Amino acid sequence: MTIKVGDKVPEGGFAVMGSDGPGGVTSAELFEGKKVVLFSVPGAFTPACSATHLPGYVANSDAIKAKGIDTVACLAVNDVFVMDAWGSSAGADGKVTMLADGNGDYTKALGLELDASGFGMGTRGLRFALIVNNGEVSHLFVEESPSEVKASSAENVLSNL
Repeated sequence: MTIKVGDKVPEGGFAVMGSDGPGGVTSAELFEGKKVVLFSVPGAFTPACSATHLPGYVANSDAIKAKGIDTVACLAVNDVFVMDAWGSSAGADGKVTMLADGNGDYTKALGLELDASGFGMGTRGLRFALIVNNGEVSHLFVEESPSEVKASSAENVLSNL
């Protein structure tokens, strides 16, 4: 079942890179009592994700946070090491929290998975963005095509805050 506006986000966890190495954060720690923009990409270092999607959020992070957002987070079905390297290469440190959903469990719980096996990528996440207020989805933007960055772009999310 696909998450929709008004739903509570599912419980789950993410891998994150900390100063002492890989660690974790729960959905409760990420969302409870906070306003969060969570955007998902089909894969780190892939063309649209690296050229447009993540850079848009890095560039607009301050403007998004100025609208009352506590955290801007990027989710991908990749391991924590890849997410950390990608975030560092994109200048995301301190701007966008890089969340690894290595087995795609959280993405599946949202009902927003993508079968990319035809491209040798297995199950990934659709390209989407959520605005979550204290654990409840207030906005959901899902791209019609995983190669598009329109509805889930930083600029569109910012215009909806």
